[in-house]
Amino acid sequence: MLKLDNTVLSVIDVQGELAHAMYNKEMLFENLQKLIKGSKILGIPVLWTEQNPEGLGTTIPEVANLLSGIKSVSKLSFSCCGNERFMEALRALNRNQVLLAGIEAHVCIYQTAVDLVNLGYEVQVVVDAVSSRTKENKLIGLERIREVGVSLTSTETVLFELLKVAEGPKFEGILNIVK
Repeated sequence: MLKLDNTVLSVIDVQGELAHAMYNKEMLFENLQKLIKGSKILGIPVLWTEQNPEGLGTTIPEVANLLSGIKSVSKLSFSCCGNERFMEALRALNRNQVLLAGIEAHVCIYQTAVDLVNLGYEVQVVVDAVSSRTKENKLIGLERIREVGVSLTSTETVLFELLKVAEGPKFEGILNIVK
């Protein structure tokens, strides 16, 4: 089970025209927004990466606007773990459970998941908040991710698992997000 004081959300490479070329992009964008808003309500830190922003452009406004105040990590490695700034930020949080969301499932999400598992992190991929340009590549990415022992989850599962109880202002905030 995810724990509030042990979880971090990593939003990976949701940039420019590539983001708009994703399979089922409307669901992807909607669930990324829900995850980020929910993370804010629950006090979950967010790490945010951009793959070669000079070539691929910046994070789409629908996502970037929710991440104001958080500095993105620019990277060239497909795996976030190949970037020292990302790893320093992750280690500084001292959290062992990492939620992965973003694009593309069969490239950056997959390679990051494998590296994090190899480093001893508990990793969950938020299936309805990741995508690839094709449905087939998304499915292959998720299959490969599962083969290395990563759990697959959904946006609502994550938010309610972290929330634990159906009461209080955090519950009401999460309820407003998922409606």
